[in-house]
Amino acid sequence: MTQETNQQIDIKELLKSVLHFESSDLHLVAGSKPQIRIDKALKPLNLHVLSAKEIEDMAYALIEDKQKKIFEDKNELDFSFELENIGRFRANYYRTIRGIACAFRTIPVDVPPLEKFNNNPIFKELIKRERGLILVTGPTGSGKSTTLASMLHEINLTENKHIITIEDPVEFVHTNINSIFSQREIGSNTSSFATALKFALRQDPDVILVGEMRDKETISAALTAAETGHIVFGTLHTNSAPSTINRIIDVFDAKEQAQVRAQLASSLISVISQSLIPRVSGGIIATQEILIANTAIQNLIREDKVHQIYSQMQLNQNETHMTTQTDQLTTLLRKGIISKESAIKASNRPEELIRIIHNL
Repeated sequence: MTQETNQQIDIKELLKSVLHFESSDLHLVAGSKPQIRIDKALKPLNLHVLSAKEIEDMAYALIEDKQKKIFEDKNELDFSFELENIGRFRANYYRTIRGIACAFRTIPVDVPPLEKFNNNPIFKELIKRERGLILVTGPTGSGKSTTLASMLHEINLTENKHIITIEDPVEFVHTNINSIFSQREIGSNTSSFATALKFALRQDPDVILVGEMRDKETISAALTAAETGHIVFGTLHTNSAPSTINRIIDVFDAKEQAQVRAQLASSLISVISQSLIPRVSGGIIATQEILIANTAIQNLIREDKVHQIYSQMQLNQNETHMTTQTDQLTTLLRKGIISKESAIKASNRPEELIRIIHNL
């Protein structure tokens, strides 16, 4: 990709090359060449094998003394930054047995509109709700942040709202258009998601984004906010809509779960579970399993019958606008956009998908 060299590497030039190759991530690990991720696969750059000292020098060139102290105290550091005339990145520094390692994720400077990645048109209707909870879930690197940013951008274009985001770290930076943004970063602007959520209710928000619903306290605060006249967006690392609902309920003690089911049933708008899959022709494509909380779904949540939700999602999809991941994978297979191997690997219900593939 570039001519191999043993010269000292300039981290800014290296990050510029990440964007040049249209890759999503850069990894710096001692004992390896710099590696970038393209279409979900890691590829080494034609540079020399990095030493721990080289990585430390590159890592510290991007951070301030305060961040350096946090990293040296905790051996972990999450942050985001923008390099002028280059781009915006999210970074994580961590220590290994060989020394400092770094992972960088590219973030578009301009927030993509909902139409750019063929998001379901129903999203534009869902975000018009005045209150409730919208969850975008999926594994790391599945595009959750991009989808959420696009939803907020659509609100910004079409509504006059106060939007508070609570993130760790802040990724997409929004420009005030018709709405106003108050973007807060864990660590530098507030101590925790739960604390920020508690005080957000006193800051006259219309929309609240919770970067990650990690714990009981945060989930409880998000449910309360969604019940009390706000639209709340959040993320979880779950791979299907029903498993997302189970994850939220299971965070709470058994004696609290009936109340949480009632809260979730009344406040949930939608769960969108994403995954990214390599195209046969190159590049990647997103699948989005979509649950929309109609009366039938609400009753199943309230009555502790989450195991029946998947079957409900399969019914009358033209009317409900719901879709399962298996439906989406099957459509992409029929069109020849993805391979059978990639579909099965990405599937959250591989046995069901394999049965369908045999009949294609």
